[in-house]
Amino acid sequence: MSGTVVYVSNADSGEISVLALDEARGTLALRQSVPCGGTVMPLALRPDRRVLYAAVRNEPWRVLAFAIDAREGTLTALGEAPLAQSMAHIAVDASGRWLFSASYGGSLIALNPIAADGTPQPPCWQQTTPPKAHAMRATPGNRFAYATSLGGDQLLQFAFDAERGSLTPLAPPAFAGRRGAGARHLAFHPNGRIAWLLNELDATLDVLAVDTASGQLSALQTVSFLPPGFAGEPWGAELRLTPDARFLYASERRSSTLAGFAIDAQGRLAPIGHWPTQTQPRSFAVTPSGRFLIAAGQLSNTVGLHAIDAASGALTLRHELAVGRNPNWVEAIALP
Repeated sequence: MSGTVVYVSNADSGEISVLALDEARGTLALRQSVPCGGTVMPLALRPDRRVLYAAVRNEPWRVLAFAIDAREGTLTALGEAPLAQSMAHIAVDASGRWLFSASYGGSLIALNPIAADGTPQPPCWQQTTPPKAHAMRATPGNRFAYATSLGGDQLLQFAFDAERGSLTPLAPPAFAGRRGAGARHLAFHPNGRIAWLLNELDATLDVLAVDTASGQLSALQTVSFLPPGFAGEPWGAELRLTPDARFLYASERRSSTLAGFAIDAQGRLAPIGHWPTQTQPRSFAVTPSGRFLIAAGQLSNTVGLHAIDAASGALTLRHELAVGRNPNWVEAIALP
């Protein structure tokens, strides 16, 4: 069975919803509900899309691995391993051999090896960070890795050796963000030369140049993703690219909106619009086809399916589906 499958972690009901997406009709349907035995939140896919990882944030802190059925996209438990803390974010490197994680409450980052069959192993490395570490991921070329510190307003910078699983601080070891911005999540251009940083506390996006020789970051642009007329305290959440890197989207939780930007050849952003979405959208995903965006509302307990206009990047709500309680993370894959 070909098609697109969407995975949604539901923290308060402790399960992952596996959804079938019919791109021709623009509809979602529940295919499977997988109990996780705890407060399941961040998800990450192995690059070959054969394993899904899910972090459980209540004690005992652990990462669960699920084999993805190549025909149906359904999940089968593969194994689990301890995590160093309650992790707000997990990501797998380009080799599929290492799982990065970042702990907001513990102010630390860590690395877990992944066995050849996709089974995670206990952590082999961890490091304390400035306050409120929020995410860690490697560049597409796997040469460098970066971790955000929301409380420290900085990005920690590392050279990454994927053969040994070693991380060596660059000189300088951190890129300073803007004070009070609240560095949260990162995304990279497929060419590895541009990074986009989402800041939670002021709802801005920083466009950063990545020096592919040294790994050092430099600022190119800052844009707001708050909707027109917004009043209150911003609460930015997630950013995702379309696969062709033509458009970037960001979610803002207090206004329950998605903002869209066109990306130029230098990675700079030009706003294309704001659209209402699910209530308190912590996470969303863009399908591998680039045709749809799926957003999860933590307070609506529903996901919304938005069609992406191929020419303009504009979003149109096509379908809504109730899932579990407190849906907070979304990933999507294409089946063969």
